[in-house]
Amino acid sequence: MGESVSLAGRAAVVTGAGAGLGRAEALALAEAGAAVVVNDMGDAAHEVAEEIVASGGQAIAVTGDVSDWALGGRLVEESVKAFGSFDILVNNAGIIRDKMIFNLTESDWDDVIRVHLKGHAATSHAAAVHWRQASKAVGGPVYGRVVNTSSEAFLFGSAGQPNYSAAKAGITALTLSTAQGLARYGVTANAICPRARTAMTAEAFGEAGATTGLDPLAPERVATLVRYLASPASSEITGQVFVVYGKMVALMAAPTVESRFDAAGSAFTVEELDEQLSSYFTDRGPYETYAAYSIAELEKVALAVD
Repeated sequence: MGESVSLAGRAAVVTGAGAGLGRAEALALAEAGAAVVVNDMGDAAHEVAEEIVASGGQAIAVTGDVSDWALGGRLVEESVKAFGSFDILVNNAGIIRDKMIFNLTESDWDDVIRVHLKGHAATSHAAAVHWRQASKAVGGPVYGRVVNTSSEAFLFGSAGQPNYSAAKAGITALTLSTAQGLARYGVTANAICPRARTAMTAEAFGEAGATTGLDPLAPERVATLVRYLASPASSEITGQVFVVYGKMVALMAAPTVESRFDAAGSAFTVEELDEQLSSYFTDRGPYETYAAYSIAELEKVALAVD
């Protein structure tokens, strides 16, 4: 393994690592040489940690709900205590409570925002405090990597996932803010929008079809990108959003200005807005919105696995 992609001597925290994507990510980081703090709610965290240790790696399990703000600090502290450092944060923990907006309950909204968005914020805060202090102590940049889990749902505004879509949009914005706020300390932060066949996505993706080799939607495909983004090789990559699944990694571009409308005078009148905007949107198609429906075209290449 080349030094630029090796994680030997590094320590990582992976949330939601008891199964699915998180488990695959924890195993991939361990395979690259990182010591791993495996976080999840129950016994599954211990099972994954034991699996890593049995394979010759280093790992401990720290159970708890990521939406508990104090847990973020404990995950960092346990990493430093057990392995002498904390270098990589992979935020993966999440739940779904899929409902159309007219069927959405307050608890459906609160639970998803709490686990996804607050969970990412709690660990990111703790990581940021640690790396900022470490940077000040050494008088220069330190090694820090944040990989957050967003979703294509925020790009589409999925009709059956108003809570999930909103949480993932928030995670993307949090990632951009983290990247800017921690750049001076040597820390990078990026977001991934993965597709993977896991227990959480079973209803959407179903069972794996008859394919030879690795399932196109195998979590391990996503874990490879996470492993790379956690490595020294990715030092110049920050504030980015990647869509990843199948045999594809797609880099998202920043939003662009489609058109600009200016008032003739010092301010718009409603009549002038009517004149300019109404004519512009006449006969506009139902999918010509801010939603990035064009991303769906990626599937033709991404899932065309030999």
